[in-house]
Parts: sequence; structure tokens; C-alpha cells
Amino acid sequence: MNKIEIDELSINTMRFLAVDAVEKAKSGHPGTPMGAATLAYVLWTRFLKHNPKDPSWLNRDRFVLSAGHASMLLYSLLFLTGYDLSLEDIKDFRQWGSKTPGHPESELTPGVETTTGPLGQGFANGVGMAIAERILATRFNQPGYEIIDHNTYALVSDGDVEEGVASEAASLAGTLKLGKLIYLYDSNEVQQDGPTSASFLEDVSLRFQAYQWNVIGPIDGMDLNAVNTALEAARSQKTRPNLIICRTTIGYGSPNKAGTEKAHGEALGEEEVRLTKENLKWPYKEPFTVPEEVLVHFRSSIERGRAFQNDWQQKYSGYQRKYQELAQELESGLRGELPAGWDAGLEELKNVNRPTATRDVSGIVLNHLASKVPSLWGGAADLAGSTRTVLKGLGDFGASNYSGRNLRFGLREHAMGAIVSGMALHGGVIPFAASFLIFSDYMRPPMRLAALMKLRIIYIFSHDSVGLGEDGPTHQPVEHIMGLRMIPNLMVIRPADAAETVEAWKIAVQRQKGPTALILTRQPVPVLDRSSLSPSGGLHRGGYTVREPDKDPQLILIGTGSEVHIVLKAAQILKEKGIAARVVSLPCWSLFDSQDEEYRDEVLPPSIIARVSIEAGTPLGWEHYVGLKGRAIGISRFGASAPGSVIYQKLGLTPQHVVDESLKLLEKIKP
Repeated sequence: MNKIEIDELSINTMRFLAVDAVEKAKSGHPGTPMGAATLAYVLWTRFLKHNPKDPSWLNRDRFVLSAGHASMLLYSLLFLTGYDLSLEDIKDFRQWGSKTPGHPESELTPGVETTTGPLGQGFANGVGMAIAERILATRFNQPGYEIIDHNTYALVSDGDVEEGVASEAASLAGTLKLGKLIYLYDSNEVQQDGPTSASFLEDVSLRFQAYQWNVIGPIDGMDLNAVNTALEAARSQKTRPNLIICRTTIGYGSPNKAGTEKAHGEALGEEEVRLTKENLKWPYKEPFTVPEEVLVHFRSSIERGRAFQNDWQQKYSGYQRKYQELAQELESGLRGELPAGWDAGLEELKNVNRPTATRDVSGIVLNHLASKVPSLWGGAADLAGSTRTVLKGLGDFGASNYSGRNLRFGLREHAMGAIVSGMALHGGVIPFAASFLIFSDYMRPPMRLAALMKLRIIYIFSHDSVGLGEDGPTHQPVEHIMGLRMIPNLMVIRPADAAETVEAWKIAVQRQKGPTALILTRQPVPVLDRSSLSPSGGLHRGGYTVREPDKDPQLILIGTGSEVHIVLKAAQILKEKGIAARVVSLPCWSLFDSQDEEYRDEVLPPSIIARVSIEAGTPLGWEHYVGLKGRAIGISRFGASAPGSVIYQKLGLTPQHVVDESLKLLEKIKP
């Protein structure tokens, strides 16, 4: 069989693995795998530097399937090239417990670099991977030892480039001149509801040229030689990111559905599958047939991958001998370890003797950590000064200085969230991203995916409540803290003072399996009196007793962040009325809920049913801690434009309101 014949047979094998898997599942997206098979085949067999037997090899090229609905395209490549994915896994497409879910999941399937599906996210993840590559290459490469040197490729769709997050990320990528970014744009001009022309007539080429990208094409994406030539051209230039516009036919080969939305998101149907196989001269009637010569051809990727990695390993062994300290730092960072002595001096930062905003303390802690943890990188969405996230003296990351550690994301919260996910996925860096809490709305999609992928990211959100004051309700978060707490595996911490802020940072920077959100005040908060704290508790346990009364408590008062000080004052007023109240700080619900029952009952004894909580946000969810008979004080409306202290007074976020509600509650439940 000559080269042209094996190429054609291999591409059709990819197509029909996708068609058969979708048909068996009666669910999925066959159209893009059928139309984009040529693009993916050329990339994976002629250009992609990877080792199927070591999917985590550091210097591999990254491949992102941003068009995650086309997951069977990726699964077929992973199986055929020899990753730990079997033909039985392909047959188990979209079934419970399988390694081939409907959209790719990085935690589940070997060789999947990122979890995609929500369009545009993978596009921005790839930008983050390219940023991380530049960071590590600049930090660790030495003359003759370019140990970090790889490309980031992605397959993106019409839907991807329509999404705003892709535009945000593309704009930043062009500004940063990320030349090792190469995206194949599968322009088939069809989407779920019909032709793209109904809603998408822009000239994508001109848009990306304006973003400072190198745009190639449109080319015939069904022509192997055209795709090969375009990829060679993209790989040869290093000063701009690359977009290769490829004209393809969705559902290619289907006599009745090709080129239409009918091929997009549903199985072709038994009769149409038969007709498609006839049309493409596929001689095998049995589904999931993989010709032996095709498997041999694809599995040559294993030896090629080993050769890539062996050549690199020889160079890296020399690097380890010559640059021992750098090699140790790189390896430690890739393992997610923190340097010895990373926490030295943090305890002293707790010694604040005046009311201070937790954002201010956070900024001091962040800079202290950055001086000791070289893998800590990040920035803000044009709010670095306000969120106190400027890494002082460490420069700005940019095309003229890839060693700068401050990432200027601009007003691109959505892309920022997805880009730091890409950085974390690449490995070797601990990224952080900062904004006002209100703008976490713009970041929610990538934050959710980061939690799904258990990525090590630190989100820093300041201006955490109506306490920010005069900017008014457009900038005052009400439902946001609770909304973030609802995301599985996202650890949300709202510290009450300087000491809690230091502890929150210690937890965040050490956490390796999942993102952490630090929720910080703009307004100053007093320093908690810790002279009578329970020795068994602390922020590291999520919640703890801040003040214990002189006699057995009749009531438990619970607060977070800036409201802990309110309940402390309320407890003092109640004491003067002869009522004993325990005060509990509950800065991190998920941490507290993960403690053993004995500790949780120690802090919140089930025998004490009189409980009042207060938080400057929605009271929804607090019933988990105050119970059905307790009282949750919060905000069930939008805020207002006024000084923060006035807003707190008007909305009942005061010690006296806590006292009044406590007295009512005690009266209501007394025997």
C-alpha cells in the first residue's frame, strides 16, 4: 500500500471510529470528526512532538481540542497512536465510568491536556500553556540546553472563535507575541442551529491580523499537502501566534447530511452510516474495524515519541550535571513542591496592631511568598493596584521580558480565568488571578472547569461586599460568595483579619488538588483578640471558636470576614444582658465540613440550637449551620451607593441587629 493509500485509509479509519462510536451511543457529534480528520491526522502524524507511552513528558507539544464536542476525533487519535486507551474504551463512548466521556476530561483520559466542551475555553487554555512555556524556557534554558522548547497546538471551531473569551485571549496572545502558538481553525461554516452565516459574517482573518496574529489561509482543509504546508509555515516563524484557517466540510462523506447542521450533534442513523461507508469506499461492514496496516502506521508514533524523548533526556542529563540547582528547582516546581523555608517569616506578618483591610495584608503576604516561591506567577484584570497583587520589583511579563512575573491581563476577566487554567495545566508554575469579587461573574466558567480539573490556582477577590461603599450596587457583590461556595472542589476562604489572611494564604499556596478563592475586604477590619482561642481550632480547620463565654453558652453567633467583628461586639452586649454567647469564625465552609464529626460538634454543639449567623451577602445556605430554628442575617437585595458604614447600618449588618435577633430567637425557642 503506497503512502497516499495509507493516508486515505488512516483518515477514514478515524472518521468511522467516530461515526461508529456515536452510532452505538446514540449520542454525540460525528460531523466535526468527519470533516476535521485530515487536519488532525496531518498534525498528529507529521508534526506533533509527543510520546504516547509518557503522556506527561515535560517537553511534549501540547494539543488542545477546543472544539470539545468533537471528542471522538481525539479519542480515535489517542487509541490509534498508542495511548492507554483501548478499542473497548472507544466502544464505551459516553457511558457511565468510561474513559471516553462526551467531552474530553483531562483528569480522566491519558493524553487529554485539558477539559473542554464550553466553547472558547480551550482556545484560552492554550494561550495559558504557551505563556507557561515561555516562563519556564526563559527561567531555565541555557546556551546549548534548550530543555523547554515546545509548541502549543489547538483545533478550534467556528463556535470557538465566536465566543468572547477567545477574542479576549487572542488579543492578549498577539500582544505577548506567543509565536509557539499554532491553531487550526476548522471553518466548516455550520453550527448547531444551521449555517454560521445567520449570525457570523465577520472576516475572521482580518480580526486575527488586527490581534497581531500570523494568519495563514483560508486553505483547503481536506487537502493533506495544503495542511502540511500551512503547518510548516506556522512552525517556522516565532514572533506571532498562528491561525491557520481551514475550509472543511462537516460530516464529510455523508450523502444526505454533509455540510449541514444535521451532521453536527446527533448520530447519523443506521441507513446513513451504511450510505456514508459506501460513499467513502470503506469496505468493512463491521463497526469499529481498524485495518492492521492502519494500526501499524499509527503506532509508529510510539517509536517516534520515544526517540523524541530519548534525545531530550540526553540533553537534560547534561543539563542536570552542569546546572544542578536550576534542574532541582525545575523538577521541584513540576512536582508542585514549595522550596524549603517558603513559610519563613509569615508568622510575623500576623502582627498587625491596627484595623487593616484584608486585601492590604494579602498584598504583603503575596509579595513575601513571591520572594521565596519562584514558581508563583500571576496578575489582575487591570486591578493589580486595587487588589494589592503587584509583585513589586519583579517586572511585567511581556514580549520584551518573558522573565517578568506580573501578568497584565487587561480588562479580560473571562480570558484571565481560562489562561491561568492553561498555565496550571502546563505545570511548573503556581498561577494567581485577581479582580473584584463582583467580576467573578465574568470568570465563573473557567473557575468551574478549573475546579472540575482540580487545578492549583489561587483566585484573589477583593472588594468583597457592600462594605466597599460609594461605587454602589453595580460593584457590590451580594450573591457571589455563596455562588462560589456552590462550585465543587473550589475552596472559598473569607478571612476576618490579618492573622486569618496569613493562614488563608498558607492553605492556598500549599493546596495542590483544586483552586482556592481568597475573599478580601477593601475596608479596614479590627484585629481579633486571640488571647482565649481554643488550642484545637484555627482557620486551617475551616471554622473555630473565637470567643468562649464565662459560663455555658446559651447561644452561638457565627460570622465570616468583616462580620466576625460584628458578632464579637454583639456577644459583649449580650453578656451585659446576662446572656452567654459563643462566637465562631467560619471562614471556609468546605474545610470545616471536611473535619471529623467530633471537632465539628465541639465548635457547633448539636445541643445548642440557638444560633445566629451574619454575612454581608445572601443568607441562602446558612441554614446548614444555624439549622431550621436559627436565624441567618444577610442581604436579600442589592446594595446602594453610600459610605460603607452607612450601608451596613441601613441594611442591618450591626451588632445591635444581631443582639435583637438573638433575643427574639431565645424567646421563641425557650422551653
